[in-house]
Amino acid sequence: MGDGRGPKLASLELSNPERDALQGLARRAKTAQALALRARIVLACAEGLSNSEVSRSLGVSLPTVGKWRKRFVIDRLAGLSDEPRPGASRKITDAQVEAVLVKTLEERPANQDSHWSTRSLATAVGLNQTAVSRIWRAFGLKPHLVDSWKLSTDPLFIDKVRDIVGLYMAPPDGAMVLAVDEKSQMQALDRTAPMLPLLPGTPGRASHDYVRHGTTSLFAALDVATGKVIGQTQRKHRHQEFLRFLKTIDKATPPDLDLHLVLDNYATHKTPVIQQWLVKHPRFHLHFTPTYSSWLNLVERWFAELTNRKLRRSAHRSVTALEADVTAWIEAWNADPKPFIWTKTADQILETLAAYCQRINDSGH
Repeated sequence: MGDGRGPKLASLELSNPERDALQGLARRAKTAQALALRARIVLACAEGLSNSEVSRSLGVSLPTVGKWRKRFVIDRLAGLSDEPRPGASRKITDAQVEAVLVKTLEERPANQDSHWSTRSLATAVGLNQTAVSRIWRAFGLKPHLVDSWKLSTDPLFIDKVRDIVGLYMAPPDGAMVLAVDEKSQMQALDRTAPMLPLLPGTPGRASHDYVRHGTTSLFAALDVATGKVIGQTQRKHRHQEFLRFLKTIDKATPPDLDLHLVLDNYATHKTPVIQQWLVKHPRFHLHFTPTYSSWLNLVERWFAELTNRKLRRSAHRSVTALEADVTAWIEAWNADPKPFIWTKTADQILETLAAYCQRINDSGH
């Protein structure tokens, strides 16, 4: 079994279940790569190879091969797991962790505060603030935050969710799916003092006050398949401006394709003038999101990119300058577009909402 050098190696034989388990671990392509390598070491050793031969064939050090051969011989499959790392023993018991979680989730402070702070909860459970803070972080608890939202009351909510999600995940043949909305009231803001540049250890700094130079609106249509955007800035957002944008979409897209537009229930999208134009342009198909469900419109995700990467830190001395800056940013985006991939099926969305409705119903709300 050996190559004639070094001490005699411990015999390593595998049972069929052990071999199956090791082969399964060794085939891991992405996850648990350290465990996969240990399994390959043991499998190679079981073929009768010496530590030196295993080291050369797998490209690992000789001590590493010896370590995992020995661990497997002594503890079998359990020996391939990492040993507990040395460190200080736990000072917070499971019971104390449970007490923090129960009070955070199920009780309110005795002083009638709306939520716990680390200080008040630490006093209540007999721990220090640092311990409470660590437990909250470990379990993702943030009592000081509240997300706002509104449940849709649209009677066709389920049908509309299935329709729109179906467009995202299985678009019709010979058609484009465009997520359409407007970002209204974009302000041309100019800081009262120049922005100080970024320095090592110091973020860029801007004055807290600014001068307003007017507003504009951006109509945008996101091609769900490619991520490209058709954009048009307009000073007003009436049905006339929406009709102008529909005409822009008509000119900017291949004339032989049907166009499926996902958009909200804004009144300007449904005026008689718009309806008459749509009758004359039958390749346009409008799909309205349910009320209070802007999260279903993928262009909202693109608006977040525009805000975070451009608008939030920009300064403009006129509306014209703002419009030119936004147009240039859209052109740069379209030169290297990034589509947003929708992953939740309609059933998953509806199941999540049903579970939430059950929770608020059980809570007495």
